[in-house]
Amino acid sequence: MTDMNIFDLFLKAGFLVKLIMLILICFSIASWAIIIQRSRILTSAAREAEAFEDKFWSGIELSRLYQESLTRRDSLSGSEQIFYAGFKEFARLHRANNHAPEAVVEGASRAMRISMNRELEALETHIPFLGTVGSISPYIGLFGTVWGIMHAFIGLGTVKQATLQMVAPGIAEALIATAIGLFAAIPAVMAFNRLSLRVNKLEQNYDNFTEEFIAILHRQAFASDSAK
Repeated sequence: MTDMNIFDLFLKAGFLVKLIMLILICFSIASWAIIIQRSRILTSAAREAEAFEDKFWSGIELSRLYQESLTRRDSLSGSEQIFYAGFKEFARLHRANNHAPEAVVEGASRAMRISMNRELEALETHIPFLGTVGSISPYIGLFGTVWGIMHAFIGLGTVKQATLQMVAPGIAEALIATAIGLFAAIPAVMAFNRLSLRVNKLEQNYDNFTEEFIAILHRQAFASDSAK
């Protein structure tokens, strides 16, 4: 019996099975690229959020912190971007409607919510693709396996006496499609769950910061109103 490796089996597979294998390999490569990229981005986002919130709670004046953010407004992200959007709207509305503190706080809150949703949308980019790969890859691989086995058995119809040695290579070629499908799906599912959890943690962090900042703005708005 001739020794065969996976590469030999791939070369001897039918056209459709080869195409399915190549699709699954592309899915796997794309998944790993997304996993690495998103992991780096989420790690950086968590680090930046922690650094900014440490600075925010250090006792620095909000107007000074806003001016510092203003100088870097094109590169802001995460909690700092939420803060910038909220304080900018608060200052604008406070100048125009300083007699209506509730409207001022509500407007600033709305601006922060919009900013937070945009930040989360950016963080979630491409992550749903991992869930799609994890869901469909096994079925694509199974389709390739079924097609390959069917093709192998059809080929046996042309011989008078079938042996295991004759059918085994065809079945082995087909089963590789399922193996590649699982190889693509398993890391994608694990990464999807892990990255989604990290995004959810950042979302909770941003939400907590937003609520705390709204409370501060609420106190400032009503303190200014009562001082009149």
